[in-house]
Amino acid sequence: MTDTILHTVYLSLGSNLGDKEANIVQAIVKINEKIGAVVRQSSLLITEPWGFESDNAFVNCAVCCKTTLTPRRLLNAIQRIEREMGRTQKSLVFMDGKPLVEYHDRIIDIDILLYDDVTIDTPTLKIPHPLMQERDFVMIPLREILE
Repeated sequence: MTDTILHTVYLSLGSNLGDKEANIVQAIVKINEKIGAVVRQSSLLITEPWGFESDNAFVNCAVCCKTTLTPRRLLNAIQRIEREMGRTQKSLVFMDGKPLVEYHDRIIDIDILLYDDVTIDTPTLKIPHPLMQERDFVMIPLREILE
């Protein structure tokens, strides 16, 4: 369910397959359509893969979005966008209730970094994003657009 309050959400986007810049642009268009108005967008940042080996560099950016979606509905909308764009596997896999991380090349990756001042810590949703401080490819674009 949505509410009438506009929430401020920061998202990280990355792509390392296909036309990476076009993938980022397409994801932002879909975010505008399905989640809410993108009010700020960082520059694009080219980075090496983090957490796995690949010959494919990433194009990354961060966006600030205004949405009426709840955090869970936001996550569902993001996952729907990723699937629509051709993403077939997620990096985070759970076993015995514990996350195991295995990263892969991907057409698009969209992560929730911040949602207002909310903190959520469930097995399937963690806000703020627990690894964002360790990732320059997240923090450099995020710092560029933070209010």
